[in-house]
Amino acid sequence: MSMFFLFLLLLSLSPSVSLASSSISSGNEAATKQPNNPFTHKASLIRYWDTHISNHLPKPTFLFSKASTLNPVESAKLTKLAADNSLSSHFTSFCSLANLYCSFEASSGEQLATSRSKDSNFVGYANKNFANYGTSKLGGADSFKNYSGDLNSPHDSFTKYSKASHSHSEHFTSYAHDANVANDTFTNYAASAVSGSGDFSSYHDRVNVPNLRFASYDSSSNNHKLSFTSYSDDTNAGSETFTSYGKNGNANPNEFNSYAGNANIVGSGFTGYGESGKGANDSFKGYGLSGNNPHNNFKSYGAGGKSGTDSFSSYRNGANVGDDSFQSYARNGNSGKVTFSNYGKSFNLGNDSFKEYGAGSTGRRSIGFKSYTLGRSFKEYAKTGVTFAEYTNFTTVATVTEEKSGSSSGSSVNRWVEPGKFFREYMLKQGNVMVMPDLKDKMPERSFLPRTILSKLPFSTSRMSELKELFHATDNSATERVIVDALTECERAQSPGETKCCVGSVEDMIDFSVSVLGHNVVVRTTENVSGSKNKVMIGKVSGINGGRVTESVSCHQSLYPYLLYYCHSVPKVRVYEADIIDVESREKINHGVAICHLDTSSWSPEHGAFVALGSGPGKTEVCHWIFENDMTWTIAD
Repeated sequence: MSMFFLFLLLLSLSPSVSLASSSISSGNEAATKQPNNPFTHKASLIRYWDTHISNHLPKPTFLFSKASTLNPVESAKLTKLAADNSLSSHFTSFCSLANLYCSFEASSGEQLATSRSKDSNFVGYANKNFANYGTSKLGGADSFKNYSGDLNSPHDSFTKYSKASHSHSEHFTSYAHDANVANDTFTNYAASAVSGSGDFSSYHDRVNVPNLRFASYDSSSNNHKLSFTSYSDDTNAGSETFTSYGKNGNANPNEFNSYAGNANIVGSGFTGYGESGKGANDSFKGYGLSGNNPHNNFKSYGAGGKSGTDSFSSYRNGANVGDDSFQSYARNGNSGKVTFSNYGKSFNLGNDSFKEYGAGSTGRRSIGFKSYTLGRSFKEYAKTGVTFAEYTNFTTVATVTEEKSGSSSGSSVNRWVEPGKFFREYMLKQGNVMVMPDLKDKMPERSFLPRTILSKLPFSTSRMSELKELFHATDNSATERVIVDALTECERAQSPGETKCCVGSVEDMIDFSVSVLGHNVVVRTTENVSGSKNKVMIGKVSGINGGRVTESVSCHQSLYPYLLYYCHSVPKVRVYEADIIDVESREKINHGVAICHLDTSSWSPEHGAFVALGSGPGKTEVCHWIFENDMTWTIAD
């Protein structure tokens, strides 16, 4: 009998005790009580804590409750499979036993295959499939309000919705906001529709990983107006694709206003958009405004169109770098007009390429670039009918933010920042009333992996093919984007004064915190989510380490199949604990942990804190609460 199977036999004869979950507020010690079986991960973790943390303060039950719940036999088997690179063949069991979240793709959802004659008001709906809904409907309107809001992974599909309708309107308001991974598909939406309109307002705002697909949307329609207002604003690292959007349409006005504003690394693909359309009128205003590294690909956009008008105004302004590609844009068009006004004034220079732009077009065409910055490549574009006015040599373009009467100037003033998300240090005073932001953790529930398994798994963009095989991620899937986004953040260069590390086990988090702060450390988090989105009163306040300037390690969750934290050292901070009191009953409802950053000189002028507080980098301290399931480590008092 091999030593490995003998070890499994010995483990199977010992009682297995899983790591008990412990709520922060209850003070339950089950998660840190020594188990009977010394082979469990719980027992190993307690021993690890005792040998690496020098003080004898109570162990953090909220952290230990996130440790792996695998019993010794399961852990040994999965460790062996990981060592043999065979976990992929046991993907379902691996995800289930280790308490991972591996279902980032859209599921089938509930089918609503009806053609209704009445107007419909969808409030509070979630995860539905609409097939042939509203086909040939005459007049009226459908409204989707607060649809799929605050869900972890909404997945909705609209197939042949409002097809061949006449003068019918659809309104998508507050659709799928504050989601984690959003999968929505609009296929043959409003195809052959006449007149009417579709309005997308506050669509997919503040989504972590949007995955939105518009295929053959509004094709062959006639004067069907579509507007995208505040679409995908404040999202993080996702993609939106528009394929054959508005193809063969006639006189369709489409407006993209404040599209993907303040988003982080969002890619948009427009393929065959407006192809062979007549009299199209598309405007991109405030598209990608103040975003971080947006990527947009316009391929065969408006190709073969006739008398179309496209305008790009304040496109990608205030963004940080970025990359746009215009390939065969308006190729073989007839009498078209395209204007680029105040385009691409980024904080740091991005890259744009124009290939076969307007090539082969005929008739009276006009392509104008006004106040357009450098960093662009033009290849095989139309040699006549193209004007470049005020093509400026910007290397960096800064938006000045000044402190005036508690408000900021510049383009950032129009950004929405959740009330209470950032505040000043003087507000942490007993008796003060302030707004508490939403403290709720919207990430999917997952567990850390045991280090024995974690150490054998790839974790690098250079090994992306192995990760895709392990987690069954296909090309351009939501799962692939989740993995790439997490790895990109973990691999990015450190900010000035920052030390960072991504950890997937409790042991790794302990090691990193100890390496920065020493062995005499303590970890804290806000007790619960009570008071979220409401006005609360600050009760007793105590400063950690006597309220002195200190150093801390803050750990924030990242979206990944297993529990992953982005931990980084934050120098020059003060950390506070404060009782949170209900304004009406005057009873204690929470115990919050807040951190105040005293040095903000390296922060971006567009940071949401300065939008909320009306200041700029290095001009003021910025405080925020530690949200549910995030934490901060400091030297013990």
